[in-house]
Amino acid sequence: MELKKYKLSQLLEIKNGKDHQKLSDGQYPVYGSGGIMRYVDCYLYDKASILLPRKGSLTNIQFCDIPFWTVDTIYYTVVDDTLANPYYLYRYLSLLDLSLLDSGTGVPSMTFDCYYNIKVILPDLQAQQKIATILQTIDNKIALNRRINTKLEQMAKRLYDYWFVQFDFPNAEGKPYKSSGGKMVYNEVLKREIPEGWKVSSILKKDIYNSDYTANGSFADLAANVVYNEGEPYALLVRIVDFNDDFNNRDKQIFINKHSYDYLKTCSLKGGEIIICNVGNAGATYRCPTLGVPMSLGPNGIVVNNEKYNNFLYMYYRSSIGAQQLKTICSGSIQLKFNKTNFRSLPIAFPQDSIIDKFNAVYGSLYKKMETLWLENKKLTALRDRLLPMLMNGQVTVK
Repeated sequence: MELKKYKLSQLLEIKNGKDHQKLSDGQYPVYGSGGIMRYVDCYLYDKASILLPRKGSLTNIQFCDIPFWTVDTIYYTVVDDTLANPYYLYRYLSLLDLSLLDSGTGVPSMTFDCYYNIKVILPDLQAQQKIATILQTIDNKIALNRRINTKLEQMAKRLYDYWFVQFDFPNAEGKPYKSSGGKMVYNEVLKREIPEGWKVSSILKKDIYNSDYTANGSFADLAANVVYNEGEPYALLVRIVDFNDDFNNRDKQIFINKHSYDYLKTCSLKGGEIIICNVGNAGATYRCPTLGVPMSLGPNGIVVNNEKYNNFLYMYYRSSIGAQQLKTICSGSIQLKFNKTNFRSLPIAFPQDSIIDKFNAVYGSLYKKMETLWLENKKLTALRDRLLPMLMNGQVTVK
């Protein structure tokens, strides 16, 4: 594969959206460091463009091929498509460590000249287009899976709200309970009405398993027995930051050896457990993925696990009622936090087991589909990231 050297200035022109007029809300997406932030009434540019960070995270390069506007912390580009395939060039630049070109004294910043002086090595345009087609096909499938999962999550939320907020779960005749005249009773503990037959309890009284990192020993014993990224990797230490990264940033994941894993036995994970952040973004609720490797919960999280109640409790803690309840036990002027003792005692309205069983049957199928698509995206992302450098340096060629 014949390669040719360029400066980035030969391949594209960088433009700054902040120099244009402000817009009112409309139909075109605004792109910036946080992805799509809002919509505006006309577009800034309507061709394929590479979006380059101006300030903030310098690794957040994006690609857009629909009409868009940008926020003032990001540049957009006009690519010379006679020399470079825009998507290929985007993927090429995403492999570079742009933090080395940071020109900011406080907030990371990039100037036009910093970008323009980047050296780029490209194959001929036909080879670029073939490689871009392969990579875009993978990315399109990943995007499709995400859209499907978003729809499935919306369906799951509507199902939970219908059954456990509006209380229109199926009654004995299969009709919606409250709408069909099901009896409601006022509960003094919760200060609201709940269906007759429901019991107010807590995960402690229900004997639902819950634990955290510090339950394994004193801080001194934890420091002595748990080492990060030393020895032979055996298990993944699951942290809140991994959920925020959607488990995509393998370079920042932490592994522990067999001894550390065995020491952390009270918070080992298999997948499907509820993980709730109790320090910082206190109350943020996640579901542990099934990754096919040994896992253990890291600091700043509480694990809740009960096969019968996991689906119900996960949706409960993410609901407006559950989230508000978690807020009531948070404290801290600088960093919010709560302890597992208060968490265990939170009063929750539990429906009869027959209703939980019906909910598990419906919700369980949705959750299984969501997890299958999520895991497929992990494999597709790994495949893309493995192919990317090999395609671009000629180790793998496209016929």
